[in-house]
Amino acid sequence: MGILLPIQASCRNFFCTVEKTSTLATFQNRQRNQKQLNNHHQCMKKFLLSFALATLTLVTIAQQDPQYTQWQFDRQSFNPAVVGTEGTHCLSIFHRDQWDGLDHDPKTYLVNYQGAFGPQKNIGGGATFYTEVLGQQTNTIFRVAGAYHASIGNGNFFSAGLSIGMVQSKLGSNWVFIDAGDPTIPSSETSQSVSDIGLGLTLYQKNKYYVGLSSTHLNSADLKQLNIKVARHYYFMGGYQFPMGSDFALRPNVLVKSDFAATQFDLNADVLWNKMLWAGVSFRPQDAISPYVGFQTMFSPIETLTGRAEHGLKIGYSYDVTTSDIKDYSAGSHEIFLTYCIGFSEIPIRARHSNPRFL
Repeated sequence: MGILLPIQASCRNFFCTVEKTSTLATFQNRQRNQKQLNNHHQCMKKFLLSFALATLTLVTIAQQDPQYTQWQFDRQSFNPAVVGTEGTHCLSIFHRDQWDGLDHDPKTYLVNYQGAFGPQKNIGGGATFYTEVLGQQTNTIFRVAGAYHASIGNGNFFSAGLSIGMVQSKLGSNWVFIDAGDPTIPSSETSQSVSDIGLGLTLYQKNKYYVGLSSTHLNSADLKQLNIKVARHYYFMGGYQFPMGSDFALRPNVLVKSDFAATQFDLNADVLWNKMLWAGVSFRPQDAISPYVGFQTMFSPIETLTGRAEHGLKIGYSYDVTTSDIKDYSAGSHEIFLTYCIGFSEIPIRARHSNPRFL
């Protein structure tokens, strides 16, 4: 790198040399200070990332279930009584990239299926698979769920659901040690799987309101090889759709989740236009403010001689503006989901009459 030094033509060589030396020393000191500042900044990023990931992985009683901003479109992941509420068959895919900008930032992938079965479509069935990568920890959960929906009049339903499945956690070996020699941190890759049970209740009227209570990890299994205790989580959820004229609807939602070690509130509201487009904002105290948008559409029905299938697509995106202590080191979180639903109905067979004389 070249250094430009102002030199006056009338100066003596001694003073010019002193001026050059002083200026060079000042420049070098500034360069050294800037390098130290940059190193400090990088160390702080690594420390905060390590602290955050350690909080998520080693403090094993806090928020082990995945975090989603657009949770109102994925209620079955934490309440099995939701499966079958749509009366159709739906496949959903979610992806969340959290704390973008940090090295090894957490990433979550989720696939859900739910459907309604039986002559009255009052039996719900579904499956959930998700995996999340939290630095050196990878969590994987697979569940199947069933629910029974009972009509209680005036379009209102009460449902109860049960889920069973498996929880697997894996810890890697490439750790950035804050406290070297900690015996709770494995020196080689280790994984363990345990069974998992969930239970949920929901009171709802389709496209109007819902209220639900549920618990995940009821058996609170112990991953002894990893020094991880799977904490039991409790959820309360509710939402309502307020019509605003013929084209608009206001849709507020609330979610409270707790493991009795930590409790988090999630509030959101959006405006739906023409049953097609929506935009809203979500708020999690001391965590994030998240604008989100979405689009849904129905396709042309598929008709056969004996039945009819109506199907549609729904897509949504949210961006979390981080408000926690990590806000200066995170570029926020991105989340996107895609849902495809299809519903089948039979066409009644009309009775045909013939004159036997013409047979």
